[in-house]
Amino acid sequence: MTFSYIDEAIAIDGPAASGKTTIGNMLAARLGYRLLDTGCMYRAVTLAVLLKGLDPSDKDEVTALARSMKLDIQRPGNQDDGRLYTVLLDDADVTWQIRSASVDLNVSQVSAYKEVRLELVRRQRDFASRTRTVVVGRDIGTVVLPDAPLKLYIVATAEERARRRWRETVDRGTNASYERILQDIIRRDQFDGRRVHSPMRPAADAILIDTSGHTPEEILATILSLPHFGEKKLADW
Repeated sequence: MTFSYIDEAIAIDGPAASGKTTIGNMLAARLGYRLLDTGCMYRAVTLAVLLKGLDPSDKDEVTALARSMKLDIQRPGNQDDGRLYTVLLDDADVTWQIRSASVDLNVSQVSAYKEVRLELVRRQRDFASRTRTVVVGRDIGTVVLPDAPLKLYIVATAEERARRRWRETVDRGTNASYERILQDIIRRDQFDGRRVHSPMRPAADAILIDTSGHTPEEILATILSLPHFGEKKLADW
């Protein structure tokens, strides 16, 4: 399959709270690209399921909703609450609702359904075909954009990722348990890595980057030093 901006697309994959979205956003801003965090799309479907009172284990109902729901990912605009983008579900701003504990508990199951993934992959490819994009997720380099010229796989220890997620939650004024977050992260790693459809794994040609103990600025500098970016002057991006 050919995409109009495939030569410029950048695929970033990795487990929850590895820093991939933060790094992806910084990289997109540096290059003048759009950021697409595909994880927020699966979270939006999960939130829609819960809001409508559907059973997350009912694959047919979940799939039908994923196909019919109105979903848009926009730039953050004038919002000054730390968001990297704005998620609109049926025109309602649900940017922070998709980060709730109830969504955390159900998103792995919803995102495991083949038909749901096919629908969202279709939407993700459409987004990437319209603009130069840094696409972040768990199956971007292997499924969504397998021909992307640059694929990164961002990792960090489970403990480091749990600390990051805990700090994010507390900073938003929400009570959080580090131990529960750590357990959730380990559970999601196991579930996402073992699922039948589009399991989380690095593409064969992905570059592995460990963010443990490093600042986002250090990781961005490492990425920009890769040969991929040496082919052009960064001012030309």
